[in-house]
Amino acid sequence: MPSLTITPDSAFSIVLKARQFDAKVEETDPDSGSNPTDDSSVDALEFGAGDDTLHVLSSAISDLNDDEQRDLIALIWIGRGDFTLGEWNEARTAAIDIGRERTPRYVAGIPLVSDYLEDGLSQSNETVEDYLDRH
Repeated sequence: MPSLTITPDSAFSIVLKARQFDAKVEETDPDSGSNPTDDSSVDALEFGAGDDTLHVLSSAISDLNDDEQRDLIALIWIGRGDFTLGEWNEARTAAIDIGRERTPRYVAGIPLVSDYLEDGLSQSNETVEDYLDRH
């Protein structure tokens, strides 16, 4: 098992923020005058004016220190299958190339990033259910 500098709670908090971000789509009808209850609140799944989903995710990632960000990226890559858990050190070393400033945008740009991060954490015997039970 790798020794994580990012706490599982921090990583799962990012999983949940990334899920909210992953669920969003581009706004399809910005001038819609319909009542949200009439259209099943479908606008809640669209990026619109004032939507801060990306900002919330980016801020959570930016708040991590350099080592925690490397762990985050390494866990995503392990969950995606780019590296194995046995290649933990190699994954962390490769994550240095992303750089601190680009990490939030890099992570947000990965489709299904929440699934990959959750899969990477599960390989370290951490589950979202355990996180939710603690909170």
